[in-house]
Amino acid sequence: MEEKRESHKRKELRIKQFDYSSKGAYFVTICVQDRKRILSEILSPVGGGAHDALVEPQLLIKNDEGIDDSFLPQIRLSEMGKIVEKNLLSSENISGVTIDRYVIMPDHIHAIILLDPEKYIKGSERSSRAPTPTNEMLPHVISTFKRFCHKEIGEKIFQRGYMEHIVRDRNDYETRAKYIYENPMRWFYDELYTKE
Repeated sequence: MEEKRESHKRKELRIKQFDYSSKGAYFVTICVQDRKRILSEILSPVGGGAHDALVEPQLLIKNDEGIDDSFLPQIRLSEMGKIVEKNLLSSENISGVTIDRYVIMPDHIHAIILLDPEKYIKGSERSSRAPTPTNEMLPHVISTFKRFCHKEIGEKIFQRGYMEHIVRDRNDYETRAKYIYENPMRWFYDELYTKE
């Protein structure tokens, strides 16, 4: 007997009524296809105690100057990771786009992207001609970033789509910024305690 094939519908990730060209901050996660660990390596901390970073994490976010973070796990980018970082940062060539904070993990990227639609010019320097789900700024920025990475690397490395969180207020921003800052530490200790 022939099995009936169920049509697979993609889960809608965007909020239907939201304008993704609205001025504000967006916390974005972009994952590598099949979660392959090809972008970076998280290295062992250099010095200090294992729990030093947990003493006052708020200070690490609010005041980046003069903080010795040598006791935190460090990120070593692969060649692909360097290409990804270059293209992520050059996303700022799109008028009205600022990459505020980011981290390139082995199999994913987190970034806070600031959008200012008053400065945005569709068709500016790094414009995309490929269709996006909407004619909005955030999907345009992400699809352009991915396409430039894929072109330079010579293959598609990212999953289709991405996840975003609309940053609501200052507290939400600080929570997301802290998450980005601490992501390598969580990865390192999760790996340390799950290895056999």
